[in-house]
Amino acid sequence: MENVPHPARELALIDQELTRLDARRGQLLARRSYLTAVSARPGPEPTARPVAAGATASPSAPPSAQNVLLALGGVLLTVAAIAFTLVSWGHLGIGGRSAVLTVITLAALAAPAALLRRGLSSTAEAVAAFALVLTALDAYAVYAVALPGVDGLRYTAAACAALAALWGGYGALLGRLRGPLPVAVVTAQLPPLLWSVAASAGTLGVGWALLATAAADTVVALWLAARHAAKPPRGASGRAARSLVVAAAFATAGVALLLAGWSSVPAGTPAAMAGPAALLLTGAALGLLVAWRAPEAAFVPAAGAGLASVVAVGGVVRTVVPAGWAVLGYLLCAVGLLTVVRAGLPRAVRQGFGAAGGAVTVAALPWALPSVAATLLGGATRITEIWSGAPEGTRAALGVHLASAWQVTAPLVLATAAGTLAVAYRWLPRLAAGVVPVADVRRPRAAALCGAGVLGWAAVLVVPVVGDLPYAAALAVPLGLTTVALALAVRPHAALGPAGAYTALVLALAGAAAVAPLSLATRPATLTVLAALTALFAGAAVALRTVPAQGPDGAPSLGPALGEPVRALLGCLAVGCAAALVGAATAAAGLSAGATAVALLAVPAAVALLGARLREHPVAVPVECAGAAAGLLAITPALGRPPVLALVLALCGVIAAGTAVRAERRRVAGYAATVLFVVAAWVRLAASGVSMPEAYTLPVTVAALAVGVVRRRRDPEASSWTAYGPGLGATLAPSLLAAWGDPHWARPLLLGLAALALTLAGARLRLQALLVLGGAALALVALHELAPYVVQVVGALPRWLPPALAGLLLLGVGATYEQRLRDARRVRRGLGRMR
Repeated sequence: MENVPHPARELALIDQELTRLDARRGQLLARRSYLTAVSARPGPEPTARPVAAGATASPSAPPSAQNVLLALGGVLLTVAAIAFTLVSWGHLGIGGRSAVLTVITLAALAAPAALLRRGLSSTAEAVAAFALVLTALDAYAVYAVALPGVDGLRYTAAACAALAALWGGYGALLGRLRGPLPVAVVTAQLPPLLWSVAASAGTLGVGWALLATAAADTVVALWLAARHAAKPPRGASGRAARSLVVAAAFATAGVALLLAGWSSVPAGTPAAMAGPAALLLTGAALGLLVAWRAPEAAFVPAAGAGLASVVAVGGVVRTVVPAGWAVLGYLLCAVGLLTVVRAGLPRAVRQGFGAAGGAVTVAALPWALPSVAATLLGGATRITEIWSGAPEGTRAALGVHLASAWQVTAPLVLATAAGTLAVAYRWLPRLAAGVVPVADVRRPRAAALCGAGVLGWAAVLVVPVVGDLPYAAALAVPLGLTTVALALAVRPHAALGPAGAYTALVLALAGAAAVAPLSLATRPATLTVLAALTALFAGAAVALRTVPAQGPDGAPSLGPALGEPVRALLGCLAVGCAAALVGAATAAAGLSAGATAVALLAVPAAVALLGARLREHPVAVPVECAGAAAGLLAITPALGRPPVLALVLALCGVIAAGTAVRAERRRVAGYAATVLFVVAAWVRLAASGVSMPEAYTLPVTVAALAVGVVRRRRDPEASSWTAYGPGLGATLAPSLLAAWGDPHWARPLLLGLAALALTLAGARLRLQALLVLGGAALALVALHELAPYVVQVVGALPRWLPPALAGLLLLGVGATYEQRLRDARRVRRGLGRMR
């Protein structure tokens, strides 16, 4: 049978094959053009070896393997030359030594040229590397034989200079070699450094030598750039040498500036600072020269020049101002550098200056962090000293001791940095005009504005602790900052955007967290601050409702999708502050723990009324959960007083029952109300010393079961837990508690029979509540009755037997894990089918 494709399918296959043939033809034509061009060049003709029919040409060794072999050969020759120079040198006379070194070195230097003409470039590279090592050994031999008394560092510097010149000329002569020129560049960096060290020039002298090396490297790099622009180099050695020269210039200049900065640290007078400042300013001038002559790579030199200028000028300022003002002096110099950003300089230069100024500004901020941290976290020390009396000042209230330098300069440093970011926010659109799209500038502007707000907020926050203002000011300042931040968060300006609004919200929360524990020093301060925070958070939650989704300029703001979580957070915070306010007010009034517990229930009651107004609002659920948490907090003071606890639980049940009137809360609040009422009844019975709780619980159970039967008749789909669960639980739980403490047999027997009847009825009628509650009660009663005998048996067994039995049980369960899992699923499905 022959399968013939459909004509359309066959046509598609033919088109695909023709496309592949066309692509292959294009590749072959391109290869033919290349081979034609290569054949036209003068050079030795390759000898072709015929290949027998059916045979394949033997593949040549890959270039990587060839390079490895050549490198190993060069290393072995180098090791042999070093061994000869160091070990066998003394066996030859002066003539023999000279002859051997001269012949070997000249031969090694001349061999690469012949190898390159024959096309053996890899071999030429290996021999050239060997020749370079020989020249270094020659220099060592000359020193060891002819100049043993000369200073070693000075001779090494001179030898490095001579070798750098020799290798540079050799690399320029044989341009196809990739090694000599880079090695010459690296070696040329050593002579100035070695000469300065040999002359004991000190740190500044070494810095000047390195800076001079960097200047020479810069001149060479600029010359190579101009030459390569006019005539690009053919080989890779020229590009590698240029890259190495540029890298060497940056490295030596950077080390020189670091040495100058290190030398400026101990300078205590303007005269002592003159030397490091001169070196720094010279390095800055060199960086500006490079940035001006090479605009494509001007960012790094401009940034280095800016940093060097700030360190130089700031170092001079540091020597004439008090000790605490040094950081501010450096910061002001950085601000002065940032003003150059608006000048008519190349874009990369302005960016470098801006980066340098920003780096100095960021480096100055840690100086003020201790003051900010002390203000934010110092109030926590008042938790262990609640209402101990008003402290004399802010520092005493916070329990901190700051150095005088921080006390004076921290707000100024923060305010200067904030002003710098604010100015950057205003300048960014003008600086980026025509260079960066407007949409790309919006994010940096938002970041600058948020940073300015945070730093300005911190500058105002630390004023009381820096000035050691009175205790009232220590409370008023963070409370005022919280008010302003909340106002900006709920009614953000169009320029703030979502980032600014969220930043303001975080600052408001930080201010509230700082002032709340700080207010615990006195009763009036605590009540005032808590009342203010409650009003602020509640007002902010209400005011956030009017925030538009977009600002006037179309920028997104805290719209409905983002506003609801924030509003919920503010509402929960208002509920928490209200609960704290009620607790503080009752404690200040000297009320008992029971009265405090009852008073705290005013908060969940008010939240329940508010929830009835909010209904399906997204904020309703979080706020009501916060109110429930406040209700749980109200239970805490009454835990040690059963009558009061019963009252509090009953009142919580009333609040839950009132919430259950609403259809959307009926299920959860109804269950909660039932549980609270039942638990309240149990606690009341226990507090009254009742030994026969069944006399009180059985009538309630009978009435509840009758109501459940009526409910099931009217609604057959109703769950058995809704119909019978509350009634059964009202009797079973107190009876179980009484049975576990009853030494007689009558109560456990009757309770066990009742639980058995419930279990059988649940299984027969397929009612989940009866089966689960009856089975659980029956198991607990059986465990209570068997517990003494189990203890006796376990005590009589050897100690190794229980662990062994437990191990066997685990092994059995593990071996039949799948079967046990299927049994559990079967039981779960059976319970799930019950009502």
